[in-house]
Amino acid sequence: MDQPGELIGIDVGGTGLKVGRFNYAGELLAELNQPTPTPASPQSVCESLIKIVERIDPENKASAVGVGIPGPIDRSGRIARLCINLPGWENVPLADWLEQKLQRPVVLGNDGNCAVYGEHWKGAGEGLQDLVLLTLGTGVGGGVIIAGKLFLGCNGAAVEPGLIGIDPYGPACNSGNNGSLESFCSISALTTSAGCSPLELSQRAAAGDQVALAAWRSYGLLLGCGVSSLIYCFTPQRFLLGGGISAAFPYFAPALRAEVEKRVLAPSRQGLEIMAAALGNGAGRLGAARLALEQLGGSLQG
Repeated sequence: MDQPGELIGIDVGGTGLKVGRFNYAGELLAELNQPTPTPASPQSVCESLIKIVERIDPENKASAVGVGIPGPIDRSGRIARLCINLPGWENVPLADWLEQKLQRPVVLGNDGNCAVYGEHWKGAGEGLQDLVLLTLGTGVGGGVIIAGKLFLGCNGAAVEPGLIGIDPYGPACNSGNNGSLESFCSISALTTSAGCSPLELSQRAAAGDQVALAAWRSYGLLLGCGVSSLIYCFTPQRFLLGGGISAAFPYFAPALRAEVEKRVLAPSRQGLEIMAAALGNGAGRLGAARLALEQLGGSLQG
């Protein structure tokens, strides 16, 4: 993997497609962003990905493509098994479709797993052995690094931290769960409870608006409830918050940390750091490129 070469990493989101071209050292060479097509059917997303790859890599220099998808992927990294916030996505052989058109290896990964992989490679989790990342955006996702390796579970579907329940009588979630962390802490959930977008709520908080500051405290309390459960499960060295809402981390962090301290026994949080992720919305595409580099390593060197 020390030879020169390029990779493409793609982060497929509910509202946007974020694409980067990287060298094998993880350095960004070019980037493109565009809205996710509406409706975001498997076919329309596939067509958009083919076009955007052709735009960012017109000379076909990239050896492989990694794609982060908002849902569980089969363990081979070939099939998008389900995307609860995208219509019509069930057992979609997206890697096969893309390979036929792009004529290079393609591997899929869960978008949260890609994000934690990116942070672990070049971000706020670099050098750590045990790391948890929660992404706060259109949905709530995330990923886990255990003993320096990405945790996928027995069938590749781990982890979906946004789908854990924090209130059995809470609002319905697209997953079929009730009162999931996502149903309380996603962008749409926060917008509904606060009456404005997270960006406006941050702007009002920055100006000292007490109602806005109280809304962020409530958000931190709810988030802290879910984060506490995840800390008990994984006892990481560091817990990162990423995604679009993480830009407001200073406003909800005090309530989040207080809730964790109240709920989690000292041995389970000993040495724990809770902080904002470092790579912003670039973590997913970087992690997708890393996934391609590692899982398709034999093909890249062959």
